Amino acid sequence: MILEVDDIHTYYGETQVLFGVSLSVKKGEVVALLGPNGAGKTTTLRSILGLTRARRGAIRFNGEDITRAPTHRIARAGIGWVPDDRRIFPTLTVRRNLEIARKTTGFANWTIDDACKIFAPLEHLLPRECENLSGGEMQMVAISRALVGAPGLILFDEPSQGLAPKIVNDVMAVIRRLRSEGLSMIIVEQNVNVALSVADRVYVMNHGRIVEEGPAERYRGREAHHVKSMAATT
Repeated sequence: MILEVDDIHTYYGETQVLFGVSLSVKKGEVVALLGPNGAGKTTTLRSILGLTRARRGAIRFNGEDITRAPTHRIARAGIGWVPDDRRIFPTLTVRRNLEIARKTTGFANWTIDDACKIFAPLEHLLPRECENLSGGEMQMVAISRALVGAPGLILFDEPSQGLAPKIVNDVMAVIRRLRSEGLSMIIVEQNVNVALSVADRVYVMNHGRIVEEGPAERYRGREAHHVKSMAATT
């Protein structure tokens, strides 16, 4: 396993949000984390990243205990993040956004040229300031920024949010390609069918707990609302 989350309990102030969440990700695997709004999906990602630290439980990445590690050390260990709001520096060029994200980890290094091979339009966007990009172009930059950080695991938070259907399909195609390159990924996604189209395994969350898990093929073919209602009524 490249990631093991074991019985974590996370709070915002004195309010508990995660209750004994456990999940795992194998090397080269895509795991979908599904559930209704407020289920605790994003908080799970934030706990893995050390942004909202778990008070109890353990998180291990690539065999190392990162439960109490600061976020910058977790990033340097090889965990990349593509947040739902992208968090691109708007007044910097695309190239500069990617250059400042580059680092060396124990995983394969990705260059800007490598990212341009994944995203064909990226090369022409490099000199442009990010505030002039479309939503789909900014998502392209956000994913490329995670790649040049030499990740072994990438956490995607709502990668389809605000994107046109064709761009969503393009992003999912990139995720499949990254999996073929051996990258591990967790995808938090409201669009259940989109998540199931790329996932190997699924965890369903509700009220801060994992309520069901299994191979993605078990859920494919069901209507999206069946998966959502399963979480909402558990």
